[in-house]
Amino acid sequence: MTGAKRKKKSMFWSKMHPPHYEDIKQWCRRRLPILEWAPHYNLKENLLPDTVSGIMLAVQQVTQGLAFAILSSVHPVFGLYGSLFPAIIYAIFGMGRHVATGTFALTSLISANAVERLVPQSSRNLTMQSNSSVLGLSDFEVQRIGVAAAVSFLGGVIQVAMFVLQLGSATFLLTEPVISAMTTGAATHVVTSQVKYLLGIKMPYISGPLGFFYIYAYVFENIKSVRLEALLLSLLSIVVLVLVKELNEQFKRKIKVVLPVDLVLIIAASFACYCTNMENTYGLEVVGHIPKGIPPPRAPPMNILSAVITEAFGVALVGYVASLALAQGSAKKFKYSVDDNQEVLAHGLSNVIPSFFFCIPSAAAMGRTAGLYSTGAKTQCVLASIIVVGLKGMLIQFRDLKKYWNVDKIDWGIWVSTYIFTICFAANVGLLFGVVCTIAIVIGRFPRAKTLSIKNMKEMEFKVKTETDDESLQQVKIISINNPLVFLNVKKFHMDLINIMQKENANNQPLDDISKCEQNTLLNSLSNGNCNEETTQSSSHDKSALILDCSGLTFFDYSGVSMLVEVYMDCKDQSVDVLLANCTASLIKAMKYYGNLDSEKPIFFESVSAAISNIYSNKNFNKLGDHSEV
Repeated sequence: MTGAKRKKKSMFWSKMHPPHYEDIKQWCRRRLPILEWAPHYNLKENLLPDTVSGIMLAVQQVTQGLAFAILSSVHPVFGLYGSLFPAIIYAIFGMGRHVATGTFALTSLISANAVERLVPQSSRNLTMQSNSSVLGLSDFEVQRIGVAAAVSFLGGVIQVAMFVLQLGSATFLLTEPVISAMTTGAATHVVTSQVKYLLGIKMPYISGPLGFFYIYAYVFENIKSVRLEALLLSLLSIVVLVLVKELNEQFKRKIKVVLPVDLVLIIAASFACYCTNMENTYGLEVVGHIPKGIPPPRAPPMNILSAVITEAFGVALVGYVASLALAQGSAKKFKYSVDDNQEVLAHGLSNVIPSFFFCIPSAAAMGRTAGLYSTGAKTQCVLASIIVVGLKGMLIQFRDLKKYWNVDKIDWGIWVSTYIFTICFAANVGLLFGVVCTIAIVIGRFPRAKTLSIKNMKEMEFKVKTETDDESLQQVKIISINNPLVFLNVKKFHMDLINIMQKENANNQPLDDISKCEQNTLLNSLSNGNCNEETTQSSSHDKSALILDCSGLTFFDYSGVSMLVEVYMDCKDQSVDVLLANCTASLIKAMKYYGNLDSEKPIFFESVSAAISNIYSNKNFNKLGDHSEV
């Protein structure tokens, strides 16, 4: 080999290796978000408040972990493990900054079906006498957690498979009404499962189709068996929990430390149990002793995976949908973005790995973090009250019905039907029905869609340019919407709008880099593509305007209205006026009802020309920009 060839080959490899290394580095950062945020964590500024908040929420999670373990039909101590390990895994792989993963009511209820089916209460007496090597618990309890861990393992495997197949992006099929109805219906199931503890009634485990109605039929048939002591204690617990939580919420800005009422109530109930011997005196069920320590890891029983595949799919789908809804909601509120596929990977690993540590299935819950705690005896009616009050946020979603009725009556019908299917059958069945129903309705509505003529819009733009002073036309962007705006295309609409608004600065900042910024606005281009705060503040003084021509928007749903209002609010935060032209009366009504729109300035106009005339009457603009289409 000649020297020239060796030199050429050496140059070739020197050019090939750095990109390869950079690709690996970028992949690691993309799949391990902790590598992205941990090096930039400000210890001096964030450590103390994060520590205080973490301790307070960990104390709250102790009580919820115990309660959700009982809901999952396993020993309460396993709920504590389920509060710790999934949170650690999600902190490494998850992108949601305000999402904490741990025990979750919906996934616990789903796994309980498998536990009660494979290890029923009738087998308790056969295995209670022998103790296992796991924390001194009986073989009965170990068999039960083995089933729950198997559900968690297989559910996590399914979620990881969804990541590999890139199915996380398919969540655009899950509209807000479907998710709201499914979670509300599932919360109704959870409350129903706690009725026996709230009333002190001993009843067999009831599940399956129409099990919701069979439970209440059994309760009314045995209404004389209600224990007054359990009912009074449950009502008192619920009243105290709701009252204190509302006071905490109302005065959270004035007080720095929130009262952990869940823990206070548990301590009070434990003390009352100890002093009055409630189990023997009043016949109330108590949790009993909570063992200390963490057992060594053990693989879930693989021989029963085929028997829990139904519950595993339920955990994978319902848990991920509920978790992603929380992640996207917090990201929207706090102005950052999450990757749907990365989230499904994070939750999959948060189920697979903890299943080796005797953990029940997990999912995300807003405002919580994990903790590990050991405590003594507690009454189960108090823990049932904690579950019921903890689901208040899901149950009050019934109030959304009025909103859906005013915005889109079809979405209202989807909500009601999905809820009915959920309570009649199961959360995963209701979720599947809602998705199929939504797709069928959209397929039926899309043939009525009309496109907007590009020629007519170009002629109108040329007319405006020739009839106005060129020096007074500046920073006005006209965008025509040429398709219906529904859940199927709102994300693409959003991305197309971002591309158009940033087209002028594409050479200065690639679009891939935008995702690293706080991608809460469409208007980075109006601030020269920079994401830093100083540039945004300085550019906000330059008045700009965005005109959305909605003449091609033939129909819309709740997701479409939500996206339009989000665009309006983002632009408003950046001092950019948004004007909508050629809107239908139904669209105007829906947007006014959904969003807190500015009532001082006119927003809706009969035509694009009328919107432009309104802009120039304010004399704040200098040049008309290019007309674009979405």
